[in-house]
Amino acid sequence: MFIDSHAHLFKKDYAADLDDVISRARDAGVDRIVNPGTDLETSREAIELAERYEIIYACVGYHPHEAARCEGRALEEIEALSHHEKVVGIGEIGLDYHYDFSPRDRQREVFSLQIDIARRRNLPIVIHTREAEEDSLGIVERKLTDPNRWRITPDGGGEGAPAPRGVFHCFPGDELMARKVNAWGFYISIPGPVTFASKPEKPNLMAEVAAKIPLDQILLETDSPYLTPVPFRGKRNEPSRLPLIARRIAELKGVPVEEVGRVTSESVRRLFGTGIAR
Repeated sequence: MFIDSHAHLFKKDYAADLDDVISRARDAGVDRIVNPGTDLETSREAIELAERYEIIYACVGYHPHEAARCEGRALEEIEALSHHEKVVGIGEIGLDYHYDFSPRDRQREVFSLQIDIARRRNLPIVIHTREAEEDSLGIVERKLTDPNRWRITPDGGGEGAPAPRGVFHCFPGDELMARKVNAWGFYISIPGPVTFASKPEKPNLMAEVAAKIPLDQILLETDSPYLTPVPFRGKRNEPSRLPLIARRIAELKGVPVEEVGRVTSESVRRLFGTGIAR
């Protein structure tokens, strides 16, 4: 009934009980989970988990926090990993100017190079952007509009490849930004904070966006182990809590929760292709 389009189910957080976490997800109606890597090590682990659990599919890539450690042949190895049959995207990639754990110029470079990988491989991208929306959108837009940027391999492997497509995970923007990326063919993904209370002094922008953007442009995610929805806020998150997010979006849109599950699951399959088995 539901697909969790973004969760990090790695051993550092789930070593003791991952079998139980997967079982609870199934019991909650979550039948597929997309598990993005954040560096070379976790990308390999994402594939290992996808091989171990039918329910899990992997993405591979370098998170902006790890861009400074993306050295040597690391991106060549990421591209090699992307050929695995259960790898369905390149991610989690992007820019993060909130923490600045990696120099901004290196973040931008690694982000751009990974979009190139996605296009060569005809895979969608999973984008993280935090307090970096202008630069993130600028990089993606340039990749969309400048075909010369794709003539990048000696054998012509980049020639004629599809334009990038993907999802802005944990969507940080307003309605205008959402409609802009939707027009580019990108989805927005909504996690647990959509369930948080909205106050006059601190309105819930994510809930406002989720209410206004067409349901078929939205994906659901938990971003486990982070961003736990109400009433479990503050505890470790897990995919079994995805229905709480779906329920809140159903309330905002005035539609049955079953419709939210059906439409968002169809969108995940549309984005990631036949790799996400029915």
